[in-house]
Parts: sequence; C-alpha cells; structure tokens
Amino acid sequence: MRPEERSQVPVGPLPGPLVGVDWLAGRLGAPGLVLFDASVGAHRAASHRIPGARPFDLDGPLSDHTAPAPHTMPGAPEFTEAMRALGVEDADTVVVYDGAGVYSSARAWWMLRAMGFDRAAVLDGGLPAWTAAGLPTSATGPAYEGPRGSFTARPRAGLLVDGATVARALADPAAAVLDARTRERFAGTAPEPRPGLRGGHMPGAVNLPFAELQDPSGLMRPVGGLRAAFRALTGDRDRLYFSCGSGVTACVLALGADLAGYEEIAVYDGSWSEWGVPGTPGAPPEFPVTTGP
Repeated sequence: MRPEERSQVPVGPLPGPLVGVDWLAGRLGAPGLVLFDASVGAHRAASHRIPGARPFDLDGPLSDHTAPAPHTMPGAPEFTEAMRALGVEDADTVVVYDGAGVYSSARAWWMLRAMGFDRAAVLDGGLPAWTAAGLPTSATGPAYEGPRGSFTARPRAGLLVDGATVARALADPAAAVLDARTRERFAGTAPEPRPGLRGGHMPGAVNLPFAELQDPSGLMRPVGGLRAAFRALTGDRDRLYFSCGSGVTACVLALGADLAGYEEIAVYDGSWSEWGVPGTPGAPPEFPVTTGP
C-alpha cells in the first residue's frame, strides 16, 4: 500500500490491546487515529519517529513531578489538560509506541485505561519493529501544535494502587505480586539505578522480568506463552499486582496479563522507588525488604 493510500483506510475497531505494524501502517493518517511516541530516557531524544506521532512525554508533563517517586500518575485534571493539549478527542482511537520496543508504551496504555479510555493499544515491537518492516519514518519535529481535543479523564479505581494496597495483597492467598525488574535487582545482588534505595524485593513477591514476556525480536509472546509464564509463578491466583522500578515496565506485565485473559490486575504506581526508600527516624515504619531469589 502506498503512503498516500493509507489515510483512506478507516480505523475501525481495535483488535485488542496490541496491534502489529501492518495494522498501523494500513491506517496511518486515518481520521480519528492518534499515534503517540511514549519513549523515555535516551529514546526520547531519537532523531526519527513514525510519521505523525505526537509526544506522550512520561519524562515531562505526563508524570506528576510534585510526587516523590518518578513517573507518578498525574491527577485527572492534569491528565485531561495534557490530552486535550495533544489534540485527543473522546472518540479517538489511540496507538502508542516507544523507541525501545514494548517498554514505556505499555505505561502510556495503562494510564489511558486507568483514566477511563479504552480505545488504546500498544504497537507490538514499537519503533524497532516498524523500521525492521521497512516502513517510513520522519525526522522528529517540534511539539504538537494542532487543535486542542475534547478528552475528559474518567478515573477508574483500583488500576493504579499504593504501597498499602500492595502490602495487603502480599498477605492475600488469592493474590500475587509480580516484580518486573531484573533478577539481579530483585535478588539485591545488583545496585538500584536510583541512588538511596535499598536492594532486594518485597517478601512474598515473585520475579517476572518484563523482557521474558517478549520474544528475541522484541515482540510480545503469543497468548499461550504469556499464560504459561504467569501460571508458572501464580498458579491459580487470578488477582495480580505488578511492580517494577518506577511503575513503567510493571505495565508491560499488565499488558501481558491482559492479553493472557486476566481481569483483576493492578499496577503499583510508586513501585520500588517508593517501597525501597529507607525509613527515617520519626517517620512511619519502612516497607519490609528481603534479598535472595
């Protein structure tokens, strides 16, 4: 399909929370489709992007910088304003990608879902899959300067949770808490990238590094493989809570669990950036930490 023909294909319904590059390529530029680049870190400064992508800036306005933990979810009024400033309408369909593959894009997808917006999906494999398919890119341009949108956040309770909720989940035999960090960070044998945090993990949590839900090319594993990965760690528990370093890659586990058919899933917004903070004299007791596998 030639680029000038792509905008003639209607968006139609999303096939699920994950779309492939062929699906997006056939609809790029279609009315009602908003494409977001949710890259973080070094990928945020990439020199190229998928044509028409708008910045979903998790290192910028789409995190609450007044909170002590990085990448904290902004409040509903702030999220509404950010989406309107990026031209999102309530009736739009949103696809999110990132420059690493499936990494921070899942965080943007989960934030939209937590704010009551269901017509959103992650691009499987992200920008690397797009370029590997020989699809076009454009130079990264200025910030979005188009018309404002009508988006209104309608927060859903329970999709993003706090440390007290996670502490209760750790004691609940029907729930499981899964940590998306590397095995070395989980065990406490590798230092945390954020200074001042304790090493190790929550007592009772299990480790599922987010990359283990992806194949060697960076695509999400098939549904059967995702189900097997979760069942191996959680058994018949069907209430799942996800944590990581700052609430970003925990959302990759949330995406995998959603694809695998789990319905009761939540992300710990503060994640290890909150749980791993040492206690201070006169403050509430610190969260418990253990080391080892």
